[in-house]
Amino acid sequence: MIGVLALQGNFTKHIELLKRLGISSTEVRYPDQLNNIDGLVLPGGESSVISDSIVRNDLLQPIIEFSRFNKKSK
Repeated sequence: MIGVLALQGNFTKHIELLKRLGISSTEVRYPDQLNNIDGLVLPGGESSVISDSIVRNDLLQPIIEFSRFNKKSK
């Protein structure tokens, strides 16, 4: 299952594309949702808005830890 960060930007287009490719995906808005995915897509957009949204939703450290865990498990 691939998560798509759904805080800002056109994340629905990413989910639609993954679906067309036969890849199951889910919107990610909260830190605990990172426990249920194998990868994370960060949609493009205004970087300062995305950064602020990540911090405001307490996702910064969980995303960092998620990326470290997934890098080690490969």
